[in-house]
Amino acid sequence: MKIEELYKLYSQHYLVDTDTREIRENTLFFALKGDNFNGNKFAEEALKKGALFSVVDEVEFQTSKNIILVDNVLKTLQELANFHRRQLSIPILALTGSNGKTTTKELINAVLSQQYETTATLGNLNNHIGVPLTLLSMDNNTEIGIVEMGANHPKEIEFLSEIVEPDFGYITNFGKAHLEGFGSLEGVIEAKSELYDFLNKNNKTVFVNSKDEIQLKKTNKMIRILFDESIEFLEVNPFVKLSFHKVDIQSNLIGAYNFNNIAAAITIGEYFNISFEKIKSAIENYVSKNNRSQIIEKFSNKIILDAYNANPTSMKAAIESFNILNATQKTVILGDMFELGKTSLEEHQSIADLVASFYFDNVFLIGENFCKTETNSHQFKSFEDLKKYLSKNNIDNSSILIKGSRGMALERIVACIS
Repeated sequence: MKIEELYKLYSQHYLVDTDTREIRENTLFFALKGDNFNGNKFAEEALKKGALFSVVDEVEFQTSKNIILVDNVLKTLQELANFHRRQLSIPILALTGSNGKTTTKELINAVLSQQYETTATLGNLNNHIGVPLTLLSMDNNTEIGIVEMGANHPKEIEFLSEIVEPDFGYITNFGKAHLEGFGSLEGVIEAKSELYDFLNKNNKTVFVNSKDEIQLKKTNKMIRILFDESIEFLEVNPFVKLSFHKVDIQSNLIGAYNFNNIAAAITIGEYFNISFEKIKSAIENYVSKNNRSQIIEKFSNKIILDAYNANPTSMKAAIESFNILNATQKTVILGDMFELGKTSLEEHQSIADLVASFYFDNVFLIGENFCKTETNSHQFKSFEDLKKYLSKNNIDNSSILIKGSRGMALERIVACIS
């Protein structure tokens, strides 16, 4: 079936699903495959649950007229998303970066949705499957699209940009993330800049942090909008406070590193003619979720839970921000950082040295990588080891920073603090 014909079926209801556990009525089911599953096997089940059609790529599963056979289901999903994008006469903003993508995307969405019907990436569904699904979730009501794009290897941002064909772009920063796939910080910069390459080639616009020298240099010959110079950082205690046109804005975001994320949302809101009052309201009412810089009050302790993800750049920023926090007693609990390749020991040692330099009251380092570092901090090979320690050693009257890679699941520590 040609993509134009498939699009006619999709455009009847603008619904696409890939999981039979969450099938919606009148949807198109795309039978994706993975290392441990074959969606083709669920084509008939999807129809029974209400799907109009199922799209498969193995002929043995084309068992009814409502099951469409294609060469490759994933490729067809991506082609359909790009075809749909070309039918949308709306501006689409794409963003990527090493840190802060999801928070920045949600802030931008909070600001723009004050005045427009927006459709944004759900959670961090920002890969070769999530990006097409985001585009296909946009319908005739959508006025602005916001697409988060993630990558851990070169050429992935280039590929996603060709699917999204954004009108605007923003890169949060260049940091030491996914070094195993990118090889080095220089590799990160080159890969993330694939978004710049697409925008520049197509005479599109980029938003740029005016204090980021690398990004200023990278975008020197591009159509660009720099951060509003009236946006000024005031303090973080523990929430970021800033001013915009000399009026204070009190956010609910922890960590000085979130200032740039807020500044990006303000600048983009201004560009799209969101009023000052609506921008202020959106920023002040936005609350982070999903273990991203959450404040949890438990007994006599104040916990800063930032356990969604971690890499050397975000870890360093979180520690430095925690250091300037006004608190009488501070405890730092850090978990291993993953996907660092051959630089893993070096980067973990650097973080161990950094956290030791600030003289926090307690420092707990968890994971096999941190256990290889030379440090005077407490070291635990696993969460279970730390759990046993905390069962006999209470933490009281302390501000506690918890940060680590997603695979460490450090949010479990909250239940151990009594």
